[in-house]
Amino acid sequence: MAIAIALSLGAVAAFIAARLMSVAPTSGPKVVIVELPIEAGKAIKADQIKSIDWPGSAVPQDASTRTISVVGRIARVSMIPGEPVLLGKLAPKTATGGLSSIIPEGKRAITVRVNEVIAVAGFALPGSYVDVLVSGKDADNQPFSRTVLSRLKVLAVAQETTADPDKPKVVNAVTLELTPLESEKLDLARNIGVLSLVLRNEFDTSEINSAGVRLPDILNPKSARATTSLPVAQAVPDANTVAAPLRQSRGPEEIRGTSRQPVATP
Repeated sequence: MAIAIALSLGAVAAFIAARLMSVAPTSGPKVVIVELPIEAGKAIKADQIKSIDWPGSAVPQDASTRTISVVGRIARVSMIPGEPVLLGKLAPKTATGGLSSIIPEGKRAITVRVNEVIAVAGFALPGSYVDVLVSGKDADNQPFSRTVLSRLKVLAVAQETTADPDKPKVVNAVTLELTPLESEKLDLARNIGVLSLVLRNEFDTSEINSAGVRLPDILNPKSARATTSLPVAQAVPDANTVAAPLRQSRGPEEIRGTSRQPVATP
C-alpha cells in the first residue's frame, strides 16, 4: 500500500515538473537596436538593425519596435551597435537622404574652405564644435582678428558626415550648422578676411563676446593695456580764465581800498 502511494506521488510530481518545463518563459517588449554602425544622412539597411526582447518593462521613449518601420529610413545622426533606434534619430519618411536630411528645422548649412592650419589639423570632425575667427584689415588698413561666431556644429568634413576621431583627416572644406543670421555673418566675414576654426569642448556652451585684438596688442601688449585702462584726462578750467569773463561782464569798476564799485557809464 505504501509503495503504491509513493508511486502515485512520484507520478504526480513528474507530471507537474513536465508541465512547468513545457511552459515557455514570457518574453519582454520588442525593441529595434543597431547591429552594424549607421552613418548620418544614409538609409538604414536591414542587416544594420535587429529586434530583441528588451529586458524589463522600461522601454526607452520613442523606441522603434518593428524593423520593417525602420528599414529604408534616413538616419539623422550616426548610431553605434547596441543602442536602440529612436524615432527622433530618424529623418521624416519622405526624406531622400544626404546632408539636407540631417539639418534640424530652422537651421542652415554652409561650407567654408579651410587648410591644414586653420582647420585645427584635421581634428574638426563631424559632431564637434568650433568658433570662427576672421583676420583682416579695418578701415584704417590696420590688421585685426576677432571671433565672429561661437559654438558652431560641424556637420561634415569634405563630403563625409562621419569620421574616426582617432584618425584625424586633413580636408579643404568644412560644412557648419548655423542659423540664417549666422549664415549671413559668416558669408560677410569670409569676404573681408581669412577665416580660422578654433576647436572647443563639446560641453562648453559659453558665448564669445570679444572686442578682438589689433597689432598693438601683439607688438606692445603692456602699452596697449595701459592705453585702454587709463581714463582720458580732461582739462581742468583755470580759475582766472573763468573769472575773467565774469569780471568783464560787470562793466567799468572803481576800486577804493578793498572795496570795488561799478562806475556808471554815460
